[in-house]
Amino acid sequence: MALDLNRPIILYMHAGSGNHGCEAIVDSTLRLIERIRKEQGADTSLPVIVATNSVDEDRKYILGDLEKQGLCTLVEENHIDRDFIAHVFYYGWRLITRDRESFLRYRFREVMKVYEEKCREKSLHSYGAVSGGLKPLAVSIGGDNYCYPEMIPDLILAHRVFRKRGFETVLWGCSIEPDSMRDPDLLGDLIAYDHIYARESITYNALLNAGISSDKLTLRQDPAFELNRAEIDLPEWFKRGNTIGINLSPMVQERESKKGIVRENYQNFVKFILEKTDQNVALIPHVVWSSSDDRSALKKLYDDFKDSGRVFLVEDAPAEVLKGYIAACSFFVGARTHSTIAAYSSGVPTLVMGYSVKSRGIATDLFGSYENYVIPVQEIEDPFALVRSYEWIRSKNK
Repeated sequence: MALDLNRPIILYMHAGSGNHGCEAIVDSTLRLIERIRKEQGADTSLPVIVATNSVDEDRKYILGDLEKQGLCTLVEENHIDRDFIAHVFYYGWRLITRDRESFLRYRFREVMKVYEEKCREKSLHSYGAVSGGLKPLAVSIGGDNYCYPEMIPDLILAHRVFRKRGFETVLWGCSIEPDSMRDPDLLGDLIAYDHIYARESITYNALLNAGISSDKLTLRQDPAFELNRAEIDLPEWFKRGNTIGINLSPMVQERESKKGIVRENYQNFVKFILEKTDQNVALIPHVVWSSSDDRSALKKLYDDFKDSGRVFLVEDAPAEVLKGYIAACSFFVGARTHSTIAAYSSGVPTLVMGYSVKSRGIATDLFGSYENYVIPVQEIEDPFALVRSYEWIRSKNK
């Protein structure tokens, strides 16, 4: 991040820390902002507001500690679906006026209120030129948000809200499916950002090919590669350097083209490890939302092999702690992108069960190709695909 950060900042589109990938992005970004501000001789006490879907989730994990340290202020977005009167009013308003942004203005109303209060405390203008001629900065915590078609309308409208308030806007650490840029509304939204940081080269090149100026683009690894790693006391069963780490997510299973093939691959892989090696297996969740909880998929896998005495479940923990577990593994198989980033950035040989451009792009940038490093879930037909790729990667790391 080479931007001048001597100004107020809002980070938005953060879904909450129950997804530890979201937590990892915000955690590492907040620490990066503090470090760069110090390097730039900027005021480290300038407001950094994190607009979040769930303050309770964030304060349960590491972001609450960062807030206490003064690195940010956490502000929960308004949830229109939880306020019947507001929902009826804004639905009627939008129906009559065609003002589609009204839902998003409501969503960020409390965020803007706290932001304005923080600016007043620092004797700064809230909008327009706020510090040294700079506009305030609104950073869309990109990740893979633009990979989900159902999210794109709100992403576009949220971006408009901040632009109209006079913010300079940045899309941060994003992956975007190249084919989706054929959508003129999506492309127009991307062009409207003042700068875009793509986290892998497939997205970067697709943005270039879509006509976005190279002056507005930066290829930069996902900020979570820089996530701190907690020093943890491993449980007795966890053999440091002799334990296979596994992450499995319901989201990946939902995208399989052959029903049950992902679970079958994981079963065959664990069976292979137990029969062919002396290693233990650690089942590590990375998203614990009720709507998509890794623990549900991992518990089924645990039940398949619990009698072996060598397969164990790791409990939910902050992203930095989970990275501590992953870093102690001899090998890691992951479905959640940020579980695999924790492994990559810790030097652990890694195999990805992937479903989108992000996993292909990150692996390509690291290894020159994603073949054998990423198993595209939509293409799996071989129940031993995971075992075969594991053996291939192990042969390369001898």
